[in-house]
Amino acid sequence: MSPEQKYKDVEPSLKIKEVDGLELVRDSREDMETMLRRKVEAVKNLVEAAEEADLNHEFNESLVFNYYNSVLINEKDASGAYVELGAEFVLESNAHFSNLMVNTSLSSVQLPTNVYNKDPEILNGIYMSEALNSVFVENFQRDPTLTWQYFGSATGFFRIYPGIKWTPDENGVIAFDCRNRGWYIQAATSPKDMVILMDTSGSMKGLRLTIAKHTVSTILDTLGENDFVNIIAYNDYIHYIEPCFKGILVQADRDNREHFKQLVDELMVKGVGVVDQALSEAFQILKQFQDARQGSLCNQAIMLITDGAVEDYEPVFEKYNWPDRKVRVFTYLIGREVSFADRLKWIACNNKGYYTQISTLADAQENVMEYLHVLSRPMVINHHHDVTWTEAYVDSRVGPAPRSGGRERARVKRDLETVDSVREKGASPHIKAQRWLISSQATRDPAAPLPPPLQAQSLSLLTTVAVPVFSKKNETRSHGILLGVVGSDVALRELMKLAPRYKLGVHGYAFLNTNNGYILSHPDLRPLYREGKKLKPKPNYNSVDLSEVEWEDRAGTLRTAMINRETGSLSMDVKVPLDRGKRVLFLTHDYFFTDIRDTPFSLGVVLSRGHGEYILLGNTSVEEGLHDLLHPDLSLAGDWIYCVTDIDPDHRKLSQLEAVVRFLTGQDLALECDEELLQEVLFDAVVTAPMEAYWTALALNISEESERVVDMAFLGTRAGLLRSSLFVGSEKVSDKGFLTPADEASVFTLDHFPLWYRQAAEQPPGSMVFNLRSAEGPESPSQPVVVTVSTAVAVTVDGRTAIAAGRRCPGAVRPGS
Repeated sequence: MSPEQKYKDVEPSLKIKEVDGLELVRDSREDMETMLRRKVEAVKNLVEAAEEADLNHEFNESLVFNYYNSVLINEKDASGAYVELGAEFVLESNAHFSNLMVNTSLSSVQLPTNVYNKDPEILNGIYMSEALNSVFVENFQRDPTLTWQYFGSATGFFRIYPGIKWTPDENGVIAFDCRNRGWYIQAATSPKDMVILMDTSGSMKGLRLTIAKHTVSTILDTLGENDFVNIIAYNDYIHYIEPCFKGILVQADRDNREHFKQLVDELMVKGVGVVDQALSEAFQILKQFQDARQGSLCNQAIMLITDGAVEDYEPVFEKYNWPDRKVRVFTYLIGREVSFADRLKWIACNNKGYYTQISTLADAQENVMEYLHVLSRPMVINHHHDVTWTEAYVDSRVGPAPRSGGRERARVKRDLETVDSVREKGASPHIKAQRWLISSQATRDPAAPLPPPLQAQSLSLLTTVAVPVFSKKNETRSHGILLGVVGSDVALRELMKLAPRYKLGVHGYAFLNTNNGYILSHPDLRPLYREGKKLKPKPNYNSVDLSEVEWEDRAGTLRTAMINRETGSLSMDVKVPLDRGKRVLFLTHDYFFTDIRDTPFSLGVVLSRGHGEYILLGNTSVEEGLHDLLHPDLSLAGDWIYCVTDIDPDHRKLSQLEAVVRFLTGQDLALECDEELLQEVLFDAVVTAPMEAYWTALALNISEESERVVDMAFLGTRAGLLRSSLFVGSEKVSDKGFLTPADEASVFTLDHFPLWYRQAAEQPPGSMVFNLRSAEGPESPSQPVVVTVSTAVAVTVDGRTAIAAGRRCPGAVRPGS
């Protein structure tokens, strides 16, 4: 019996429900808010513990203290003894942390190469922060979905949980400095408008010019997308290093920062430095932006980089900055000469700034960071624990996950054991012995290269929630001392799982963007590129604007509404490329959007007009559905959430199929499952069960000639259920990657339905869609070509039509046949 006939038989019991897009986006928003709120609570627990520990700690200049240094742990000297700060530190592989070797009982401490690991300030800070160990563990026990938790100190050390061993680069250098990370800088200071004045007079030649350029580059690295900046070079006259930005401030996103760095690198020196004109221009820009309510609407600063030969500056401050001193002026004396140091100190001190001297390239990093502490003082004194969320980024703190071939084989084995164990109990006496599509995943060579989709997942996009930590000691409270920043990572992929994929339909999707209009997560955001065998982040992967992926929004209506954190909807006619741009669908999309409260993020949900806005609902008993669900030729979408398995540690080892079975059979009442989705899965399992006998009959009647043509048949449903049947031996399958994670386009994923399903869904029901592609590698006359035929199974109830399933048959033909 075909699926069409089976659906026709059960038509009286069917219902087609229209998806309410606004309700869907609001429900998904609430689930995301709940998840993110737990992360904020964990970080605030760390803030409270760190501030309390500092309050109770008395500085000890002669403190001797051994701690777990991330680089030195488990290291031994020639005699076999552990090196200093390198005691035994138990590390175990942990699936929750990308199979990295970690210690979930303790944290470890990392320091950059340029920070002395026995400095009294460092030792006292590390000793004080030992109090965070118990809070790290308690947070993780309370919310097992937490990933990395950490404390970045203002002195430069970085305490990370779970503890992990850190490996220096090929030169033996640890370049990672937590104080340079976006999450630290954004949490430590408020948004700012900044004008950088760089002296390019003749006296700045040689090493001074090199140091000055490096200083400007370092300052730019401390800025983020919530900041606004411009750079003016001055000698006998002033000139904007980017003429197009004359008289304005531009957003300090990655594109603009990199552009400024290139222009700074091209600067030459000549003439005499006339600083008063440059200062006047800078003050005027900042005032204009402040008066127009543009820019960051917060801190304003001028960064003066010079060798000290300045004069005629006091009248400028009298005219533009005194007595209110709303603009802070930071001065950087370049070179070893100190003749003009008093002048630069006077400028900084009389304009609420900070003076520092940078005499070598190595000084730049540490000295530039001082301005952040000054800008943070008002926030520290007032104890404003603002919660900061960062833009999306690819984690570089730890390496990509190693290949987990053993883990994948174990998962497949458990799925087969689940099927077999229930069969032995009598729940499914007619289970077919054909198991290739499950077991083939377990027989792959574990040393084979990691498929691109899995590599991309290991280099996942994250956002960080961060909160500053202040000193509460009475004797230093008025000084505004920033102790550091605590933070925790959130994998955006896990966040997007909270938008139920089955409700989004064949061509629907969900996406996130920031209040600056940049994409956090979107199916069309491709942040990585391939270089040889490695995947690397694209240079500007986290500053992709919404208008670049939703390019039909030419008027910016969608972008503006989401930036303004509105809740609403709109429709657009769109062109949807498929199969790497080889085909295009012309669709009408309905966009629904809302803000995620207490974050700078907004959520969008897209439903395709027509069948994409309908869900097919049917009724069946758990017993009947479970009977037909437990077949080795059936699988569920691995990325979808049928049951929540990442909260309870005992559930993490379960596949979605195992979790569904345990929930339906009452074996684990603690599991939380999407009962509407499970009802759809059970119904689909019952309706599609006759396909097994239908395919078996076809296979028995197949001729030797046709055996070389038809490889397999398979069927997928909107609930993420996939059935399949081989018509040839597994060794003769033309495309062995098909319907496996290695071929992302052919399976249900978090981002999209299978390509064959999407193609067939837009054709009249019953019509056949043919697709041609090479089976493995580039096409050549000596290799077979895979031809696939697919069709949609549509159901109409009360005038509404929904796509219930898609079917496909791939086969191999040789050129000329």
